[in-house]
Amino acid sequence: MAGLSAWPPVAVVMVVRDEAMHLREAVAAILEQEYAGALHVAVAVGPSRDGTETVAAEMAAADPRVTVVPNPTGRTPCGLNAAIAATSEPVIVRVDGHAVLPPGYVRRGVELLTETGAVNVGGVMGAEGTNDFERSVAAAMSSPFGVGGGRFHYGGQPGPADTVYLGIFRRDALDAVGGYDESFTRAQDWELNHRLRGRGGLVWFAPELRVTYRPRPSLRALGRQYRDYGRWRRVVMRRHSDSVRWHYLVPPVTVVGIGVGLALVLVGQPVGWLAPAAYAAANLGASAVVGRRLRAREAVRLPVVFATMHLCWGWGFLSSTRGLGRA
Repeated sequence: MAGLSAWPPVAVVMVVRDEAMHLREAVAAILEQEYAGALHVAVAVGPSRDGTETVAAEMAAADPRVTVVPNPTGRTPCGLNAAIAATSEPVIVRVDGHAVLPPGYVRRGVELLTETGAVNVGGVMGAEGTNDFERSVAAAMSSPFGVGGGRFHYGGQPGPADTVYLGIFRRDALDAVGGYDESFTRAQDWELNHRLRGRGGLVWFAPELRVTYRPRPSLRALGRQYRDYGRWRRVVMRRHSDSVRWHYLVPPVTVVGIGVGLALVLVGQPVGWLAPAAYAAANLGASAVVGRRLRAREAVRLPVVFATMHLCWGWGFLSSTRGLGRA
């Protein structure tokens, strides 16, 4: 890749807030990378209630490769831009506080930037839980029924993609588009990759770049997460009309269908049961298939997990206001 040595210095940027439980593991996985070049970790820390700031400060004091950057707004794109601005390396690797990089991730990512000519490469969001609930969520997030057509959730053939999980970027490409759009609370990755592709840049999906992701620890947190996904996906679609994909419309149509069906039932129209019954049948069928690789106490949670993901995403999409995302 033009302008890069064989093993260029790499800046790994991450934004954290209330991540004390996973932060040490995530940063340790970065510092232990099998990479011949220099590594610099910039952690943007938002206001937290669980001691995340203290954990980050202790890691920075223990290793000069770690820099802590304040992120007073707590917003992800603001933190990412602040962390990027605090570094100077020609390659930027994005990591989440919930993510654990495999040992060869950075090395292979830099190789792929050179081999493909891409401005961003990324791989699979390998959801893995640490308890029964999280393992159920991880299974749902790794299935087409749960998350639709995104290859970065469950794999597929390598090649050009609309977006990828996290990302390994050329700094000059990020600079050219102005970095992350700070008006996006969610979906900022999709929106950024859309602008990169709009300038002729190649975004490359590589399934070998699998990153461990820790799911949300409760049904309530999962519901908020997917509600926000739905709201902000609609903002991206408003901002970039050519970004519409059919599978984004399935959850809101499902919510409307179930809502109309139940309303018909309330006024004495039994035909209204068709939509709720159809969704329930699809959910239970998918839960039976996905649950085959889980233990019984994990599999039994799948119908509720699927319903939470779908209905909250759909409701978020429907309730997304036009004022959302305005700078």
